[in-house]
Amino acid sequence: MSNEIPTTYEPQNVEQRIYQYWLDEAVFAPEVDPGKEPFCIVIPPPNVTGVLHMGHALDLSIQDLLTRWHRMLGHAALWLPGTDHAGIATQNVVEAQLGEEGLTRHDLGRDKFIERVWQMKEEHQSHIREQLKRCGASLDWTRERFTLDEGYSRAVRETFVRLFEEGLIYRGERMINWCPRCATSLSDLEVEHTDHAGHLWHIRYPAADGGAGVVVATTRPETMLGDTAVAVHPDDERYADLVGSSVVLPLMRRPIPVIGDDRVEMSFGTGAVKITPAHDPDDFEIAQRHDLPSVVVIGGDGRMTDAAGAYAGMDRYEARRAIVADLQQQGLLESIVDYEHSVGRCSRCETTVEPLVSMQWFVRMQPLAEEGLQAVRDGEVVFVPPRWEKVYCDWLENIRDWCISRQLWWGHPVPVWYCDDCGEQTCTLQDATECAHCGSANLTPDPDVLDTWFSSALWPFATLGWPDQTADLEYFYPTSVLVTGYDIIYFWVARMVMMGKHIRHQRPFDTVFIHGLVRDIQGRKISKSLGNAIDPIELIETYGADALRFALVQLITHGQDLTYSEDRILAARNFGNKLWNAARFVIMNLDDDAETVDLAQADLSLADRWILSRHAETLQLINDELSRFNLAQAADALYEHIWGEFCDWYIELCKPDLGADSSPDRRATVQTILREVLSGILRALHPFMPFVTEEIWQTLVPDADSISVAEYPQADRPMLDADAEADMTKLQSAISMARDGLAFYNVPRGQEGIMTILAGGTHLFKLFSTQQDAIRTLAGFEDLSIVRRLSEPPGNAVVAVGEGFEVRMDFVQTGDPEKELARIQREIQNLESLSEQCRRKLDNEDFVSRAPAEVVELERSRLQKNTDRLERLQHLIERLRSRLK
Repeated sequence: MSNEIPTTYEPQNVEQRIYQYWLDEAVFAPEVDPGKEPFCIVIPPPNVTGVLHMGHALDLSIQDLLTRWHRMLGHAALWLPGTDHAGIATQNVVEAQLGEEGLTRHDLGRDKFIERVWQMKEEHQSHIREQLKRCGASLDWTRERFTLDEGYSRAVRETFVRLFEEGLIYRGERMINWCPRCATSLSDLEVEHTDHAGHLWHIRYPAADGGAGVVVATTRPETMLGDTAVAVHPDDERYADLVGSSVVLPLMRRPIPVIGDDRVEMSFGTGAVKITPAHDPDDFEIAQRHDLPSVVVIGGDGRMTDAAGAYAGMDRYEARRAIVADLQQQGLLESIVDYEHSVGRCSRCETTVEPLVSMQWFVRMQPLAEEGLQAVRDGEVVFVPPRWEKVYCDWLENIRDWCISRQLWWGHPVPVWYCDDCGEQTCTLQDATECAHCGSANLTPDPDVLDTWFSSALWPFATLGWPDQTADLEYFYPTSVLVTGYDIIYFWVARMVMMGKHIRHQRPFDTVFIHGLVRDIQGRKISKSLGNAIDPIELIETYGADALRFALVQLITHGQDLTYSEDRILAARNFGNKLWNAARFVIMNLDDDAETVDLAQADLSLADRWILSRHAETLQLINDELSRFNLAQAADALYEHIWGEFCDWYIELCKPDLGADSSPDRRATVQTILREVLSGILRALHPFMPFVTEEIWQTLVPDADSISVAEYPQADRPMLDADAEADMTKLQSAISMARDGLAFYNVPRGQEGIMTILAGGTHLFKLFSTQQDAIRTLAGFEDLSIVRRLSEPPGNAVVAVGEGFEVRMDFVQTGDPEKELARIQREIQNLESLSEQCRRKLDNEDFVSRAPAEVVELERSRLQKNTDRLERLQHLIERLRSRLK
């Protein structure tokens, strides 16, 4: 063939050129076409300030695979890109930059600060865009969106106003999670709870009448300054006489009542608990039932307020130390006990969250949750794997109202204005100029912005043009698949379903494909703090995007976490190189003027029939697996077909038929098969490894359009040939036995000896007899005999038993048997030592229970391999000893 293909594949020289070619050809930009079935995925928008990590790389690999597959199936496939403004995260980044300049956001003022954030957004967004392109993401950049762009902002305001008018958004004073560092409220989902080794302080509250009083237990003595009661369980006989009396709050010396409440756990601490309504959500509810006052002693900045008396102005932890010291001095600290308890931290900055009572905006979730639950229960939205439906439903069944206001400057403003004259609220789609209640122009806008997840919840339909009824929205919505990790089912998936059903009266997507998180070989979450963070772009620079993508897809195990190791990427790169070398061989052996043979009428060899059958069966399997979202299984099937069948067997078997001694008809038949199978392989593999397949395709079919829009291959079912596959399996088995024997016994080339295949059955005898050339070429034995029965005693031949046949190998006897015996005995000693190490690990219960499953399985596999080799070495020793007799 006149088209040349380079000796080696260098992804660094190919990938960016190929991606630009795709953009120039507009293969990622589908048109609204009623004649085509639509397919749509909206990208989970990365934070505009972020950089891609391995979780993104996995997410992108899955989405791109599905999009490319559907595009090649002839669907109008849209993968819609975009980024999230990420309120808290982005504001923190810019404030940190200002801090390095000796400034705060307040030094700039709100408008100038927001200008600064927009400037940084433009810089970072282009960086993320380039990272996505490096991964090969077939996103339609003509439809790119941002959660603060003009159209999207209109969608957010439309949703807020609608929910406000329906009474589903309200403003109220509630206990919320407050981050002193970020200076904003947080939803429950933005708080990460971790176990913390702390203390339980037992503090005596003396009785107001001078009696002993009661001892309470607390993990946060600094909040005691805001106590307004002590509570016990009404059925706790220890405190029956105290209920209704008063005790004196230590350090503050004010009387507070002892109350009975069913919420108190008699088994916790002393059974008596302090009630601090302003700083604990449970205490807040108890206080409301008993009409208790609320005293705020910790402010939004994490420092003690004036209500804390002598401790005012102290940091909360500084105050804790001072309070404990003062209690000790006054003899009121009964004991300190080590105690492990859960501590909530801000998911953005890891600061310990402070529960505070605050006036905030909330979404009334119960009505929306019912719609979200119904969508899944009715099968409108399907989870893959299905077990995640229970996780989704459990959360919605126990949902609490959602705090959506944030005390930030960067984000969607709360579209509410307060009248300075009548005090009423005005909520409108357009900026208010007068009060909707009294007509006054004296209005003050709400200073807060909306939770980032409020705007993200609209992503599937807002990105397609809503609230306008656009052609994209009409055609692509509901979208087809959402791909995401299980860690944001609550944050994002559930909220999108609820908003889609309530606002659009339609599900936002048909299927939710849930994948696991990427972990290291020790099973740890990959993060910068652990020092195991991995930059996917660096891996792409080293191995190429195809290798990274294919390795990650191979690791997918339905919803389970993935164990990453660089060895997998190296193996995937080797796979790509194997494909390249095979394609190079095929292309170099195709004649420009060769006719295409009708394979249905051609005289096909066993190897021809087998590879065409295997190709058809593999294509059927791959399409079936992809339709069931079994992506790893599809990748594995392609790997085995390309490397294990096409490269290792068919290409080797057909080489003689491409030589000068081959007939023109035979050569044309083999060339046709090579061309057709390679074409099918490239198209089937393209969604997994788009760059290398495109590069080969353009050489194999130089006049064709991009492989991205080529037809995805389907099984040619008439080519299925069970007999050919069965015969080929026998042939492969015999050849593999011979190869294994030569490798195991370290037989040098030229000293192979004699190979005899004992095949008693007529069919097998004929099979092996007609395939002698193939056996000689691939097994490595020139001296080959096919017999029905042995004409002499078996002697010391190495025997391998197959199904219905035996392979006997008599190696040329060379070398010093005593030296060989000594060498093998040393190897046996080494293997026995390694096996003992494996056994000790596997007998250790701590290792088996704590080590990742993959590590334990690796040890078991090593032990089994060592055991198998020891058995074969013992057999070899017996043969050598028989020679020494």
